Amino acid sequence: MAIYCIGDVQGCDSALARLLEQIDFSSSRDTVYLLGDLVNRGPASADVLRRCMRLGDSVRVLLGNHDLHLLAAAHGARKPSRRDTLDAVLQAPDRDALLQWLRQQPLARRLRHGDGDLLMVHAGVLPAWTADDAMACAGEVEAVLRSPELPDFLHAMYGNAPDRWSDGLQGTDRLRVIVNALTRLRFCSPEGVMDFDSTESAAQAPQGLLPWFDVPGRRTENTLLAFGHWSTLGWMNRPQLLGLDTGCVWGGCLSAVRFGTTLAEREHLQVHCEQAQVPG
Repeated sequence: MAIYCIGDVQGCDSALARLLEQIDFSSSRDTVYLLGDLVNRGPASADVLRRCMRLGDSVRVLLGNHDLHLLAAAHGARKPSRRDTLDAVLQAPDRDALLQWLRQQPLARRLRHGDGDLLMVHAGVLPAWTADDAMACAGEVEAVLRSPELPDFLHAMYGNAPDRWSDGLQGTDRLRVIVNALTRLRFCSPEGVMDFDSTESAAQAPQGLLPWFDVPGRRTENTLLAFGHWSTLGWMNRPQLLGLDTGCVWGGCLSAVRFGTTLAEREHLQVHCEQAQVPG
């Protein structure tokens, strides 16, 4: 049995199919974790969702900002942008089944493998959170996504404020901070104030900001974290950090990591992708 993490697919189903073939994936033997942004910008979002559904528990996903954007568009909470390619889902004959499956998926996953602990999110984890905090906060949003409150939540989900975590946050403000951290975060201040204007690489951090994973004293620094979301960051492989968004939809690669008997034993695998969108 092999365990894999795969970065942002973003509707590029043919690339996902080729990567699964390259790694000799077997649904009866292996487990794949997709790190969010299953849909949008690429040409075949509905096919990606159908593939994940068909493969059952052997493919375990988590939600990214584009996946939440699809749910928001489906409920009239957000108008599609000119770059969006969501009609393949929104106009699909099995639209309701696809959306119902998507809203059941988590925002974070945690895996014990060998003697190590792996925390998986789409974008980031606030410096003040432990791994337990991240999972608990994700669970708060997941409960709303699966509830009758979903439409109201999606209409209130967007916005950059509050821009920092406080244990005393309640209601929509609390849920918005959790969503923004787990699905949008790249840079923040040393005090944990989130920034959503900058999409540069980690080496080009704006003045006064750091990549979330480089904030001194981050409470998850001893937990292996796997994430996507940051295509300008590209492939990152540190002892306790794995960045797996390598720009598939922009004509880069779709990347996977295969773990050995421990989380420290890793093999990087990728397939080159046809460009579906032009950056900028």
